[in-house]
Amino acid sequence: MLVTNRFVVEVDVADDFTERAHAALTALAACAGYLRGQLVRALDDPRHWSLVTEWESVGAYRRALGGFEVKVSAVPLLAQSVDEPSAYEALASAAPGGAVVVTASDRAAGPYR
Repeated sequence: MLVTNRFVVEVDVADDFTERAHAALTALAACAGYLRGQLVRALDDPRHWSLVTEWESVGAYRRALGGFEVKVSAVPLLAQSVDEPSAYEALASAAPGGAVVVTASDRAAGPYR
């Protein structure tokens, strides 16, 4: 499961934002079910940032949000992200040079329901 939280951050407060984002990423990384994460910034507009994390399952992510350190370090930052859907299930993947592998949706029967 992939979670993308997008932020629009004015350049003059970017240092404070990155410090808080690092704390949030540290708290999330300590949780069971966390696979990897990155703080990324748009190349074309330095005001646009994303915190991208990958989780074993939606349940692992939701349990992580309930942890004390995540509530203190990550949830306040995540609440400032752009108000849009942020959790995505993987429906297809491909390794470098590999074929596309389709995964069934947890939402309904069939690969893309």
